[in-house]
Amino acid sequence: MRAACVTTPGVVEVRDFPRPVPEPNQVLVEMRYASICGSDVHIVFDGFHDPALLGRPGYPGHEGVGIVVRSEDSRVEVGRPVLTVPHGQRGGCFAEYQAVDASHVIVLQDGVDLRRMLLAQQLGTTLFGMKKFLPADTPVERMPQTAAVIGAGSSGLFYLQHLIARGVEVIVADLDKDRLAIAERLGAARTVLEPVESISDVVLDATGGVGADVVIEAAGYDLARAAAVEAARIRGTVGFFGYPESKGNAPFPVERSFRKSLTMEWVNGTQSEAGLLSFRAAVEAIDTGMIEVDHCLEKMFDLEDTPAALAAARDHGHGAAKVGIVMPGSGD
Repeated sequence: MRAACVTTPGVVEVRDFPRPVPEPNQVLVEMRYASICGSDVHIVFDGFHDPALLGRPGYPGHEGVGIVVRSEDSRVEVGRPVLTVPHGQRGGCFAEYQAVDASHVIVLQDGVDLRRMLLAQQLGTTLFGMKKFLPADTPVERMPQTAAVIGAGSSGLFYLQHLIARGVEVIVADLDKDRLAIAERLGAARTVLEPVESISDVVLDATGGVGADVVIEAAGYDLARAAAVEAARIRGTVGFFGYPESKGNAPFPVERSFRKSLTMEWVNGTQSEAGLLSFRAAVEAIDTGMIEVDHCLEKMFDLEDTPAALAAARDHGHGAAKVGIVMPGSGD
C-alpha cells in the first residue's frame, strides 16, 4: 500500500508499505478520506511526536473514514463503512489501509456520504468539549448571552454553530479573512481579524466593558489563550480546546485568571469517552443537517501530496477551514 510517514521530525514522505494485518479485536479499513488535525501539525513539526513511531505508515493521522475489508472482531462486519477514531498517538489514517481497534470505529449506515462523514471525528471532539464548556442541563437563568470563539478553523466554526444553536451571540476571531467570511456566513454576530483588531477589545466594547460569558480558545497558541482570559468576564468560563503550542511550561496569565475567578476547562480524551457518545452524536448531527460541514471539504489533497497538505495545514490551511486527504480508493 501507499502511505505517508514522518521519517524525521518535520519531514513527511509517501512510501510503499506492506498492507497491515489486523490483530484480534481489530479491523482492517480501506481508507477513503482523512483530514488533518491541529495536533497532527504539532506532532509533525513541533516535537510532539513519539520517537518510536517515526516511519510508521499513516502516523499521526487519526481522522478518517473507510470501508472494513477484514474483521477480527464479531462486532464489525466486513463491507461496513466506518468512522475511525483511534487515539491521536496511535492513528494511521494517512494510508490506503489502516488496522484499528474495533472499539475505536463507529459503524456508519450503508450508502452514507463518507466525504462528509469524515468531519464527524473533529465535530465529535467539539461536542465533547461543549459538555464541559456549556452542559446541556445549564439552567435558563445561567445561559450565556455573549460568547467569543478564538480561531475559525474547523473546530472554531463547529463551536460557533453549537453556541448559536443554544441561542448565544458569538464573536469570532481569526488571522485569516477567508475563514472569517465563513464564520460570518454561519451566523457570527461579529468577526475580528487579528492582529488588525483585538478580540478582547472588541468583546469589551460589545459588552460595555463586562466581557464575554464564555470564551472558547480553538487556535492552539499561547497568545490566544491569554486573549481568551482577557476577553472573559469576571467569573466567566474559558474553554481551552487548542493543542499546546510547545512542550513543557508555557506563559499563561495566572494573575488575571485569579483576579477574574474564571472557570477554566480543557478538552482532551474524547476517544476514551464511554460508548464514544460524542462521536456518535456528531454522526447524527451531520446526517440530519444540524451542523454544516461542507465548508471543511474545500481543500483536499491526494495521498501522494500529503507533505504539501500538512504544510498547508501548518499555514492556517491557506484560508481553508480544514485540509483533507483523498485516498486512491475513494474514486474521486
